[in-house]
Amino acid sequence: MIKNQQLVCISSTTWWGYYTKSTVQILERLAAHNQVLFVEYPHTWKDIVMTLIGRQQGPFVKRMLGISKHLEQITTASSTQVYDLVPPPMLPVYFLKNERLFNFLFRYNAWIYRRSLLKAMKQAGMDNPIVITAFHPFFGDAMLGKLNEKAHIYYCFDAVETWFYGERIVDIERRFIQQVKGVITTSDALNREKSKLNPNCITVKNGVDFQLFAPHSRTEIPTRDRKKIGYIGSLDHRFDIDLVEYVVKNSPDYDFEFTGALLNPQVKERLQGYPNVTIFPPVNAEEVPALLASYDAGLIPYIRNEANKNIYPLKINEYLAVGVPLVMTDFAHLPEFEGMVSTASDENSFLNCLHTEITSDTLAKVQERINFARNNSWEARTEAFSDALKALIDK
Repeated sequence: MIKNQQLVCISSTTWWGYYTKSTVQILERLAAHNQVLFVEYPHTWKDIVMTLIGRQQGPFVKRMLGISKHLEQITTASSTQVYDLVPPPMLPVYFLKNERLFNFLFRYNAWIYRRSLLKAMKQAGMDNPIVITAFHPFFGDAMLGKLNEKAHIYYCFDAVETWFYGERIVDIERRFIQQVKGVITTSDALNREKSKLNPNCITVKNGVDFQLFAPHSRTEIPTRDRKKIGYIGSLDHRFDIDLVEYVVKNSPDYDFEFTGALLNPQVKERLQGYPNVTIFPPVNAEEVPALLASYDAGLIPYIRNEANKNIYPLKINEYLAVGVPLVMTDFAHLPEFEGMVSTASDENSFLNCLHTEITSDTLAKVQERINFARNNSWEARTEAFSDALKALIDK
């Protein structure tokens, strides 16, 4: 376990939010023995405007504009202290097709970002940090070698996609990976891919906040007549609408609940007409364990494609931690879960798996799932992440 280090995280997410983030889970635990500065995802002037007119749930507008402090020290859910930096607003640039214009304006964004970060590091007393870029190759690449860093590590927990950042992100990430000290991935598939660019590549898979979920673990098998099937997560382009609609249509005796941010309107358009479907907005992370425990079975219905094959979903261990059976598509090769969850290759087998999991569930299976998840706690994952950092830095 690394101790007495300065850790700066260039993040692609915010610290707060509805869903569990592996970066946050690990850093809040590393902060017990290290000084941590977390840089929030850099929002834009457009985000400020959309927030002020009520079109989106906004970022920290006052902190972005400097009305409140950009840098604050926060107390985490693990009772540790972390410096949290909200950078000034950036120019919206990723939609631009003209690469010369994009590069010119992004350099301005990078200058603003770097100036804010260096000022925050000075305030926090950081002068020779280990920099962890958490799946944000644009700003990671722009900051590389400019923060007097001891080492720069890329934490890669997903496959880059072009729908938002454009095709340019593929080349940016490739160049960035080739230059960093090492890469930590969350799946074996990502490791195989990224190690082609940088041989210093280590896998640390996602975990579960077992202490949060354990009090809600199942102690008996529900006996209600109408079974409740649940999904918690983003309703986005990864969600297999065709498969889910087939399962819903052919399961009139089951009630289905889908809880999460509606990022693909077609999900609601296609499913809300069914009498056995209810769609809910996202809930806070503290509400997730009780909600998962209320289901007779859980779903992870991801589309099978090149991007999704790299995913190690956080939700797998969360379902298992409360003892709920789980059915998912074979979107990724996850051999460690064989025998623990049901995996389906098509619509009909998914439907059959769901029926089998519900009708054959036992308390012995429930306990097996819980014990499995206990071994995948974030405490264990943080120790593995710490060991990976040390190995990469010492290399």
